[in-house]
Amino acid sequence: MTFRHRHLLGIEPLHQEDIRTILDLSERYVDLNRQSKKHLDVLSGLTQINMFFENSTRTQASFELAGKRLGADVMNMAMQASSLKKGETLIDTALTLNAMHPDLLVVRHPHSGAVNLLADKVNCAVLNAGDGRHEHPTQALLDALTIRRAKGRLHRLSIAICGDIAHSRVARSNLLLLGKMENRVRLIGPPTLMPSRIEEFGVEVFDDMREGLRDVDVVMMLRLQKERMDGGFIPSEREYYHRFGLDEEKLAHAKPDAIVMHPGPMNRGVEIDGTLADDINRSVIQEQVEMGVAVRMAAMDLLSRHGREGEDQA
Repeated sequence: MTFRHRHLLGIEPLHQEDIRTILDLSERYVDLNRQSKKHLDVLSGLTQINMFFENSTRTQASFELAGKRLGADVMNMAMQASSLKKGETLIDTALTLNAMHPDLLVVRHPHSGAVNLLADKVNCAVLNAGDGRHEHPTQALLDALTIRRAKGRLHRLSIAICGDIAHSRVARSNLLLLGKMENRVRLIGPPTLMPSRIEEFGVEVFDDMREGLRDVDVVMMLRLQKERMDGGFIPSEREYYHRFGLDEEKLAHAKPDAIVMHPGPMNRGVEIDGTLADDINRSVIQEQVEMGVAVRMAAMDLLSRHGREGEDQA
């Protein structure tokens, strides 16, 4: 498999073939992860450092498990209590990392562009695990894999992304990926949670759930990101759920075989009805978690191959 990118910083630089390459390899790792023996030596002898400047138990655990299943030496750096709190700059951190000679660096950061800055300064492959409101590429890729497995394809589908679009890097990465794969994307949410000039992405925008969900194949709910809100974006959680929370009545406007997604963690009774979230016939939320490990294994595998090719050419 050919993957010519040194880093995975976002969906924007990827072409259709890059996306297919990652997803096809991910399928192999789904099969591996379902076996009793789940370990390979693909990353044996390589060092993976996870640097999470924001807390994210789910994503960090997924990357850690992915690295260990491929045989990497995995180290988690506790950035919440790091020397950054003492005034160290991101560039100083990059210099320190270079002295450790890591091979793969997984970074989550609250500021957009911080991961790209690190990628320019470190001598290893960098994977963006989410930066500010910018991108979260592996989440979009795992969502794509989940959709492809459930629907048998990843093109010419009607997909609704619902909720807090304005604060969501998941929404941005999914918009980019789904657009590249020729899907029809709708955004549904209150105007206060919709970015300005969003129509430039070539999407349809709705502020009515029933109208927006009409005849869609996929319903992707988003978490209300209260930690990024500094004002009154919604009147109340109860009112938000009444208008924009997904329940059986609103879902009935989608296609009968429409699937329900959520990147997690979920606010049950705010973004989605708890019973619907657990409905094994409609919800693929647990499958998304499973696909996340496989996609991250595939991404690190491909980036490590790029690194080895560079060493061979040198």
